[in-house]
Amino acid sequence: MLTPQHAWLMLLFCSFSMIATWYWQQRCRNAGWVDVVWSALMGIQALLYGGFVLFKSDNSKSLSMSTPSLFVLLALGLALLWSGRLAWYLFWRVRGEAEDGRYQALRQLWEPKPGLKFFWFFLAQALIAWLLGLSFYLLFNSLSLADNTATGLQSSLFFLGLGLGIGAIVGETISDRQLARHRHQYPGVTCRSGLWRYSRHPNYFFEWLHWLSYPLMVSSVYWGQDGEVGWGLWIWLAPVIMLIFLYRITGIPYTEKQAVKSRGDDYRRYQQETSAFFPWWPKASPPNF
Repeated sequence: MLTPQHAWLMLLFCSFSMIATWYWQQRCRNAGWVDVVWSALMGIQALLYGGFVLFKSDNSKSLSMSTPSLFVLLALGLALLWSGRLAWYLFWRVRGEAEDGRYQALRQLWEPKPGLKFFWFFLAQALIAWLLGLSFYLLFNSLSLADNTATGLQSSLFFLGLGLGIGAIVGETISDRQLARHRHQYPGVTCRSGLWRYSRHPNYFFEWLHWLSYPLMVSSVYWGQDGEVGWGLWIWLAPVIMLIFLYRITGIPYTEKQAVKSRGDDYRRYQQETSAFFPWWPKASPPNF
């Protein structure tokens, strides 16, 4: 079983990783590396938490291949698939492009000492990564405590969450590829094809949807035990936090500010026609008088 000491050690690990990333961006002047490392940290946390639960039980013996340990393996595979795909995608994007416009704007805003303010920004990203990483702490602890006769509603909820998580990864991958293809074919023009016809940020939507999968998997344990509610259900805060950040803080606001700056009226018209986050049918923009 995981203990609070494991979580505090993970906070130190995340902090040191982001400090090293900050030092690297000081040399290459590309703060976009924070996104790559953030994504990778999520998978590393899942691997460390899940690995400990898989190979260490309360009496220091290896877990057998019971239903709970199988669930841990499946949940760990989902987390690693999500983290690895996102980190790899961002790695090639950051490596091959100039610094993202969001970070360029922050660099100008924070003059004359952007380095110091980026330092605190990177530490804040470490804290966010750690807080969301506690989802894996709660998930694997809960699954490891489930009894070996987990059946019925418990298994159904778990596989519902697993399927949702996989589907969200597929949706995010498709939306990223559609956007990359459009940018290559029509540089400087707003993408309105594919999933981008129904949402201005389908990649963010599927990112958020993925984080709903872990609470469902945790809920499978407690619903499978005659409706017992435990501390593991705090994991429902994770998709709420992710929604707030994507919709109100670091996601849509900064992305759309840069899009309006670079594409002007074309993007303003897109804002009028297309849902910001949740996919919906586009509407006609009002006439200009």
